[in-house]
Amino acid sequence: MISPRFSRRVRAQRRAHGAVVFALAAALILAPQLTALTPAVADEDVPDEGTIVLSLSAGVHGVAKPGASLMTTVTVDNGTQDELAAGQVTLELNRTPVADGAALTAWLDSGEAPGAFASLGTEESEAVAASETSALSVVTPAGVLGNLPAGVYPIRVSLAEDAGPPAPPTTAQSVLIIDGGVAAQVTVLVPVTATPAEGGLLTADELTTLTAPDGALTAQLDGIAGTSAALAVDPLIPAAIRALGTAAPASALDWLDRLEALPNDRFALQAGDADATTQSRAGLPGLLTPLPLSSYLEPVNFAATTTPTPTATPTPSASPTPTEPELPTDAELMSIEGQSPAVLWPTAGVDTADLSTFNTWMATDATTILPSTSIAASSGAVADIDGNRVLVMDSAGSAALSDAAAETDDGAREHDIAEGIAHLALTGPAASMLVGLDRNETRTAEALRETILSVSSIAEPTGFSALRTTSPQSATLRVSETDAAASSDRAALLNTLIADEARLTAFATILEDPLVLLSPERLQMLRVLGVRDASEYATAVSAHRVASTTTLDAVGVQEPSPIQLFTSAAPLPVWVRNDLPWPVNVQLTATPSDARLDVQPSTPVEALPASNTRVKVPVEARVGSGELSVDFALSSPTGVSIGTDQTAMVTVRAEWESIGLVILGAVIGLLLLLGIIRTIVRRRRG
Repeated sequence: MISPRFSRRVRAQRRAHGAVVFALAAALILAPQLTALTPAVADEDVPDEGTIVLSLSAGVHGVAKPGASLMTTVTVDNGTQDELAAGQVTLELNRTPVADGAALTAWLDSGEAPGAFASLGTEESEAVAASETSALSVVTPAGVLGNLPAGVYPIRVSLAEDAGPPAPPTTAQSVLIIDGGVAAQVTVLVPVTATPAEGGLLTADELTTLTAPDGALTAQLDGIAGTSAALAVDPLIPAAIRALGTAAPASALDWLDRLEALPNDRFALQAGDADATTQSRAGLPGLLTPLPLSSYLEPVNFAATTTPTPTATPTPSASPTPTEPELPTDAELMSIEGQSPAVLWPTAGVDTADLSTFNTWMATDATTILPSTSIAASSGAVADIDGNRVLVMDSAGSAALSDAAAETDDGAREHDIAEGIAHLALTGPAASMLVGLDRNETRTAEALRETILSVSSIAEPTGFSALRTTSPQSATLRVSETDAAASSDRAALLNTLIADEARLTAFATILEDPLVLLSPERLQMLRVLGVRDASEYATAVSAHRVASTTTLDAVGVQEPSPIQLFTSAAPLPVWVRNDLPWPVNVQLTATPSDARLDVQPSTPVEALPASNTRVKVPVEARVGSGELSVDFALSSPTGVSIGTDQTAMVTVRAEWESIGLVILGAVIGLLLLLGIIRTIVRRRRG
């Protein structure tokens, strides 16, 4: 079976390059790479422009019964622009089983394994046209495998062409799992998450897209339906649907009804899939929770009407009387029908102190889901660590099956499934196993469903509730230095986010309803804390801090221009900038540099949303003239400093007012005198 990494590289090569003639391809040197050998160019200056890829699928997702016949499907993908000649396909098995997960990975990556390979059968392959794919089956009769002990065995296939000059055969490798018949149980966890563009709650438009027939959330339920997989649901998804009330898209309401009707076990992730380990290491007194979601609710979408009770006396029909809408509580918005309580699925790096903290936070015995890399020794999926209940995921198996659930190429997906099941087989003879798929919001229903059902080929699927009640085995935590350092770094970054949130809380007092700013801010922070790679976490924190700084700078005094004051009493023009989408109430404080100017010390301002508001500050000059400065500052009604202070340079020319009056009086007197003289002259002439 072809690996996803190789498959993606091959497809990229096809798009980037185009064709290469078959005569050249036959002369190239083939080198093993994951599950297939690709042509290597002798001259490094000649680009690799086309490949012939082989993949195989043995048994049922790589699983076979000892002594039974074996059906192997071989796929030949001709990525060149020339016809691939007919040839012969040879299937070989190495009867030396791989020892452990590391040996399995080494075999799939390098194509090399200890022990000898023996043929399981050959089959003639037909010619394959350019850019086409052909499949054939190699049947190994019963008894050829022999009574192989249960285990994981290297298997490979090679293709040698009949025509053209001799060349090394194209090969691909995978694994064959011989089922030992151990009645193990396996549980699959599927996280159901959806991240809105703005980081708060999903909008109506986003829900319409996600819950459409071809939407990502619809694909999640399509892939899970009819399986025993357990759902780990972000409670902000149902909250986003319910918060819209009657304005919720019909497809979203149908999706929510379908989710609640599924018989699968389920539990709630922390809101936004926030990581509990990071919060524990940051020393928080409890898990961060969303602030009240009331700012997301429109009362008109929850309005109800009542009709008066009819009476025996015929009366005119009364119109329905509107009543005060009853808004849902946060608990009602985020509820998940039938959820298992007190379950946490954090990142790796958890220590015993964190487990104790989790129990304190949950006010009950919490169940923590951890990867097997965090456990020093465990004989099953349910462990007891210093009195704390832990569910242990098979790390290697979960990783491979997560790749399979995200893979759209059938051959690559089969390879990943076989690898994942092989890792599960190597963890035996555990009585129970747990597979936790990675967080992924773009899986297809087909890939997810096939991956979930594939685990039944190696063990008996069981529900999450049944697994959780299984008697635990004693185990010990193993925290790597890398995980410990990553947890400490994440905790330090979380503390910076909390400090930023405190500044925003003080800043939000300028709003009539601070929750319109603070509630989305908390949801965005929870999503930043989501279970993710360490490098992605640092990037998300940095972006969030930049956004917080931008918000804190959204309201302020515009930088003023120099002001000329020609009278002893006149208002100073000041502009208050408000980039927020809501009106704000602030106090504008004006402080002159000396007593030559008497300024109104405080002026209340209601700044309009997304605009600049002009404010007139009354002033009175106490001297004739001079130059001075006036400092302007904004503060919230609670006295919190808002924005950056600004300084205006003011030039006072108040004596010009007296001079102007004298000149005006003189002009008026002169005009009166001239008028009198003109009148006397006219009378004398008359």
